[in-house]
Amino acid sequence: MRAIAYTTYGGPDVLELTDLPTPKVGPDSVLVRVRATSVNPVDWKVREGYLDGLMDTVFPVVPGWDVAGVVEQVGLDVHELEVGDEVFGYVRKDVVGGGTTAELVAAPVRTLAHKPQTASFEEAAAIPLAGLTAYQALHRLGVTEGDTVLIHAAAGGVGGFAVQIARALGARVIGTAGERNHDHLRALGAEPVAYGDGLVERVRALAPDGVDVVLDLVGDGAVATTPEVGTADVRVGSVADAEVTAVGGTYMWVRPSSTDLAALAALVDQGKVRTDVAQVFPLEETAAAHELSASGHVRGKVVVRVA
Repeated sequence: MRAIAYTTYGGPDVLELTDLPTPKVGPDSVLVRVRATSVNPVDWKVREGYLDGLMDTVFPVVPGWDVAGVVEQVGLDVHELEVGDEVFGYVRKDVVGGGTTAELVAAPVRTLAHKPQTASFEEAAAIPLAGLTAYQALHRLGVTEGDTVLIHAAAGGVGGFAVQIARALGARVIGTAGERNHDHLRALGAEPVAYGDGLVERVRALAPDGVDVVLDLVGDGAVATTPEVGTADVRVGSVADAEVTAVGGTYMWVRPSSTDLAALAALVDQGKVRTDVAQVFPLEETAAAHELSASGHVRGKVVVRVA
């Protein structure tokens, strides 16, 4: 099968188009014919070796954890999916190695769900990691109808999903973003505020009694303002700054979950969540897709079309 892989940590130049054997399919896995994958910041950070102290790496590494495709083979103990099913998923395994930037990937069933019927493969591939991060963070923070939620970096890949999911939960959303993204946030249902000096005053002007929930998706000390913008019992979480615990918050990372993926698919098919695909690259140009993601100057998701 054709795949993008690298045999050593490094920059985008280590990514090479190569031929690899078809992955073996374990009892609780399926073989997915990949139609599209997407690039997340973690993908190029893994490629550069930043997760080496956290997860074992098996070279050659096929990067990518997001997938949308069609089930081609099912494992001996798989009853949830059938050959021909269109699926999407967050295929993070226990080791870094057999990723989704390839024509075929062996994926544990716990990492997959049926693809949203109203989404293309490219749109579906843009959802899993970012969408699950937003969905799981908001639910862990207990966001519910009537809450006012402040989302830092609301216009980013995760932020866009977080705004829409929070609105679907019945919450009011205030989102921080650069001025150029304010109209985009309004279209998603958020009330935008600018970064920088005066942030606390701008948030307090919109929510004089304080916000109920703060979700930090950017780091850079954003959570430090929580006591000034939140209610007395504000709930705060961050996916970007472990120091969130200093203000009584929770540091979070996303987990694969077929149940949560199915819930996201339902939100998409109900028209409550839409995907924002910034650009689609062919498999051969995966290095360029990594470069665009790492530039920090892209709104929405960078997608790689495999087949």
